[in-house]
Order: sequence, then C-alpha cells, then structure tokens
Amino acid sequence: MSRSFYILAATLGFFALISAAMALVPSSFQPGLPANAPLWRAVALLLLLAALAAALAGVMSHLFEQVDRRNEEARLAVRRKNREKH
Repeated sequence: MSRSFYILAATLGFFALISAAMALVPSSFQPGLPANAPLWRAVALLLLLAALAAALAGVMSHLFEQVDRRNEEARLAVRRKNREKH
C-alpha cells in the first residue's frame, strides 16, 4: 500500500518540476498554452504540496504496517511460549 503512495508522490513531484520549468519558459515557446508564469508557479506549488502529502501518507502507511506486523509476531511468540509451558 505504501508503495502506491510513493509512486503517486514521485509522479506528482515530477509534474511539479515540469510546471516550475514552464514558468521559466518564454511565452513565445508556448503556443496555445497559458503563458502566465504565476499560474505555472501556483500549479507547481499545489502539485508539490500534493506530492509531499502523498509521501507523508506513504511513510505513515508503512509505519502502521510495520507496527501491525511486529504486533502479530509478538502475539504469536507469546502463544508459542504459552504452549511450551503446558
């Protein structure tokens, strides 16, 4: 599950870089596209924030998966220990 969030974060980050680069390109090289640099900067900022949120969700998801796995391993270890006593 966390891998999906990391892929989403990388994709959004890539598009944020493209949007930031578009803000630096002169309007004559952008026929038919919005040539407003502040618009491209705003889009780049929003995409960057979305990428950071997706990366945070990926990290948190990974941490919770790890806690669940270790909790299950500890529970099984206690069960095995109890069975060995009896």
